[in-house]
Amino acid sequence: MPVHLAAHRPAGTGTPAGRPSSAAPSRAPDPAGRAAELDRLMRPDPRPGAHKVVVLALDGVYPFELGIPHRVLGSADGRYEVLSASVDGQPVRTDSDLTVTPGNGPEVLAEADTVVIPPYAISRASAAVPDPQALAALSRVRPGARLVSICTGAFLLAAAGLLDGRRATTHWALTDHFQELFPRVELDAGVLFVDHGDVLTSAGAASGVDVCLHLVRQDHGSEVANQVARRCVVPPYRDGGQAQYIERPLPPTGGTGTGPTRDWALQRLELPLLLEELAAHAAMSTRTFARRFREETGLSPGRWLTQQRLRRARHLLESSDLSVERVAHEVGFATATSLRRHLAAEAGVAPSAYRRTFRASGPASVRESAAATGQGPRGRRLTGS
Repeated sequence: MPVHLAAHRPAGTGTPAGRPSSAAPSRAPDPAGRAAELDRLMRPDPRPGAHKVVVLALDGVYPFELGIPHRVLGSADGRYEVLSASVDGQPVRTDSDLTVTPGNGPEVLAEADTVVIPPYAISRASAAVPDPQALAALSRVRPGARLVSICTGAFLLAAAGLLDGRRATTHWALTDHFQELFPRVELDAGVLFVDHGDVLTSAGAASGVDVCLHLVRQDHGSEVANQVARRCVVPPYRDGGQAQYIERPLPPTGGTGTGPTRDWALQRLELPLLLEELAAHAAMSTRTFARRFREETGLSPGRWLTQQRLRRARHLLESSDLSVERVAHEVGFATATSLRRHLAAEAGVAPSAYRRTFRASGPASVRESAAATGQGPRGRRLTGS
């Protein structure tokens, strides 16, 4: 016999049988109100003077990447005002069976602090002869504004001459076509993103998440970037120098890979960590370990260690009062001078200036560049020093 857990109520009453009603009637659920409250928590209104980001949607835009800046930067507690625009103020066809209607025309680009060009469908013909309206819209961007491309968005920046003589990246599958069209650009097809400070280019699809988190990290520090990553349920940090996935033969099976050794190394970054020690932990020869490591991470063991040490050093500079010398010791750099040199190469500032920047309110103007590799000869400390 079925069991009914709801109390019996006589028809026409709102209370159990035999019990007088004294409480006010309960309010009906308000799903719309709950959704609005959740939206306010996840994407609060922009703060006064928030950094204005405009996402320029071109014909054939990819919907997923179009939404990335809104979702990631819009989750930074109102630090960014994220708007969308089209080249003519009209709806835009996507590369799928839907059309989007940006809220602005190209005139809003003149007000932007950062302009993001998400990917759009291209052919050899369209890439060789870009849309004049798109180039005209891009010309509205004011001097000093930051430009960011995701995937094929780099084709528009290159067509406008903004990448000439610069290192840049795009989706790995388009590299031959890109190099053929834009020989003046130094294309690096093996990285997730490249940051020149005023212009950033990123690879395909999810690397748009990485470059947007990178912007938050550069503007507001790792703590805010990590909060945003948690809200978006994505990994908090993938370095721009990390390899794109490029189709290649699978590495030989057998063995355990270098993942456990990377985890082991992260627990003892303050130690010298010779290449021989890492290889011994993985039960491999040094040559095999170095080869496997690069296959799995896209980096040499030395460069990877340098990046992890810098990442931890940045966190300590932001969150503690430890001296620069102590921070260097805690993360495994031989000297404070070594930390200063590597942080300057990565972020363009000294440790003391980095600490002041990310403890102050407001966005930071810290430039990310390629981290030094730190790869040394056999037996040398792999600290980058």
